[in-house]
Amino acid sequence: MAEDHGKHDRLPELPQEPVQRWVEPLTRFLHVEAAGGAILVICAATALVLANSPWSEEYLAFWKTPMSFAIGSFKVKGYLQHWINDGLMTLFFFTVGLEVKRELVLGELKQLRRAALPVAAAIGGMVLPASLYFAMQYGQSGVRGWGIPMATDIAFVVGCMAILGPRVPRSLRVMLLSLAIVDDIGAILVIAIGYTENLDWTALALGFAGIVFVSALAKIGVRSVGIYLVMGILVWFAFHESGVHATISGVILGLMTPTRSWVSTPLLDKAMDAAQRVFNRADFGEDEDDIEVFQYVEFASREAVSPLERLESQLHPWVSFAIMPVFALANAGVALELSGLLSPIAVAIMAGLVIGKPLGVFLFSWLAVKSGIASLPKGVTWSRLIGGGCLAGIGFTMAMFIASLAFKSAEMETMLNHAKIGVLFGSVLSAAIGSAILFAVAPRKES
Repeated sequence: MAEDHGKHDRLPELPQEPVQRWVEPLTRFLHVEAAGGAILVICAATALVLANSPWSEEYLAFWKTPMSFAIGSFKVKGYLQHWINDGLMTLFFFTVGLEVKRELVLGELKQLRRAALPVAAAIGGMVLPASLYFAMQYGQSGVRGWGIPMATDIAFVVGCMAILGPRVPRSLRVMLLSLAIVDDIGAILVIAIGYTENLDWTALALGFAGIVFVSALAKIGVRSVGIYLVMGILVWFAFHESGVHATISGVILGLMTPTRSWVSTPLLDKAMDAAQRVFNRADFGEDEDDIEVFQYVEFASREAVSPLERLESQLHPWVSFAIMPVFALANAGVALELSGLLSPIAVAIMAGLVIGKPLGVFLFSWLAVKSGIASLPKGVTWSRLIGGGCLAGIGFTMAMFIASLAFKSAEMETMLNHAKIGVLFGSVLSAAIGSAILFAVAPRKES
């Protein structure tokens, strides 16, 4: 952030209202990625404290408050937690789609050779935890939760790496973030394929028709955010009614977001030069039509940034500091009991996260390197990779989300609580073990 600020020191300072002086420190804080993980920890801890306090009954009942939406005879019923998990989290999955698109088109996953290692590590980090859980739960009702230990929580991983600072080399940071992106793709496929039941093909067809219409709007050059917002809501409702989890619509729309700006940098330079010549007129500002010049500059400047970059920067604070914390408050509240911690479901999830994740990441990475498909990045050793694999076992947000899908019926509430306990303790253990390994093996002054 400091480098970016220095790069723009030559720009004149714009007028500032008193409220901006108060809000600016908060704005800077919201753009620190690690801060999202800290807020998430605070909200998860708050949910746990309240769920194990004298007010636990009222706290848990609050999230079951009935809420419905109706237009004429069309009605969607649910409760507060349902709207958070199916509605608000769609924006979270939309930003996941944006991140995946960015990495595939512009980032580390663009080049096959560089992407081979994080892809292999992510596959191993999904296959082994799921297999270990499945083996431990085979023949039992809890087997439905096989997808829970597959996910990696980017916010918490970023937070742990921020705490470790220079002890985590940049090459390992990039690899872990790329691994988490591939991990998200796997989790999305698990949600779409593994936890979809009772398909309504008519509603699904309407949803995909809406997506095709959105694509057509983009091709003819429609740039109105309002139109896309309305279409996104309609597509969400269609997916919601289809039986496919509604958040998948967010992922698809995120992947469809253009990565190229409409106004190129050379064209923006020409536009600014042309506008500057108009500004330099002696009588500029005396004609009412001169307002068009300002609108022209505003439009050119805005469209010089790609829709993907613009949406990602605008949504990131809302997702990190509003949606994910609310999700944690609504879902992390569970009564902590020794019987729950020792339940077969909790033990299987912890085994998947704490053992399956690092083992899968290490084993598949080793196979990729030994087969010549990939190579270890500079600064990444096998011991550091094991530490990073342990951090990948932090599966809080996505794991909780998949748990709510696997055990969503009222009859499975106890299993859901045990699954949440397993996710919480498994994530804490993974964070502690991974941080300890990286702290021990990485020189303090390495960057």
